[in-house]
Amino acid sequence: MPADTQSTLPQSNSRHKAGSSRFRPARVGSLSVPYLFMLPALVVYCVFLVYPMFDSLAISFTNWDGLSPVKTFVGLDNYRHIFNDPVAVTAFQNNLQWTAVMLVVPTVLGLMLALGLNRRFPGYAVFRSVFYAPGILPLVGIAALWAWMYDPNVGIINTLLRDCGLGGLAQSWLGSPTTALPSIMAAAVWQGIGFPMVLYLAGLQSIPPEQYEAARVDGANTFGRFWHITLPWLKETNIIVFTLAVIASFKAFDLIYAMTFGGPGTATQVLASWMYLNTFQYYHAGYGAALAWVIALISLAFAIPYIRVMTRRGSGE
Repeated sequence: MPADTQSTLPQSNSRHKAGSSRFRPARVGSLSVPYLFMLPALVVYCVFLVYPMFDSLAISFTNWDGLSPVKTFVGLDNYRHIFNDPVAVTAFQNNLQWTAVMLVVPTVLGLMLALGLNRRFPGYAVFRSVFYAPGILPLVGIAALWAWMYDPNVGIINTLLRDCGLGGLAQSWLGSPTTALPSIMAAAVWQGIGFPMVLYLAGLQSIPPEQYEAARVDGANTFGRFWHITLPWLKETNIIVFTLAVIASFKAFDLIYAMTFGGPGTATQVLASWMYLNTFQYYHAGYGAALAWVIALISLAFAIPYIRVMTRRGSGE
C-alpha cells in the first residue's frame, strides 16, 4: 500500500469518530440531557397520578371513612361487597344499558352525518361546527339545559306536547324510574354525536377517490360502495370510536349526577355516581375506592387492546 494512502487512514478514522460523537446525547453528570428535560413532567406525573392511584388501591382494602387517621385492613371485603350490593348491581346494569345506547346511537348518527358532510356544498363548514358544538359544551351546562327542557311544568317538551294536543304524554321525565335514564341518555346522545362525526370525517377523507371511481366503473350502486369500500376503510376508525365510547360510558357521571343525583331512588345510579356518593357523602371511602378500581379495570380491559392496535398501526405492522 502506498505511503501516502497509509498516512490518510488514521485521519479519516479520526474524522469518522469525531463526526459520530455529535449524535451521542450530551451528558450532565450521570444523566443525559433528554432525561433532565423529562424529569419535571415525570415528577408531576408521579406525584399527582401514580402516587394517588396506588394510594387509592391501598385504601380499597380498608374500611376507612375518609376522615379518621385509622385505616383498618379488611382485605377483599369491599370487592366482595360490590357483588352483594343491590345498588352496585343496579348501577352496573345501568352502565351496560348506557354503553349499549352510546355505542350504537351516536356512532350511527355520527357516521351518517360524516357521510353527508364529507363533501363541499354551501355552508358545509357551518353544519360541521353546529353538529360538533355540543361536544365542547360544559356537561353541567348541558345538564341544566336539558333539566329545564324536561321540567314537568314549564319545560319545552311538555309544553309542546300540550300545544299539539298530546297532553296525555306529558309527564315528569326525570321523576319517573321508567323514563329518567332514557331521558338522560337522550341528552348524552345529543352531546356525544359530534366526536364520532369528526373521527369518521377524518377516516372518510383518507379513502382514495380511485376506489370509488373503480367501483362506479364496475357498476356498484351507492350501498355497494358503502359496504365494500367505505366500511372496510373505516375499520381502524371504528375501533377507535367503539373503544372510546365504551370507556366513556363506564366513566359516565357528570350528566347523571347534575340531572338526577342517581335518582329517583336508584333508577339512574351508575358505578361512577355510586362511587362518588359512597366516598364523599356516606363516608365509605374504602368501598368507594374499590368501586373506582372496578371502573378502572373495566376501562383497562378495553383500553389495552386499543393501545396495542394503535401501536401496531403507528409502527406500520
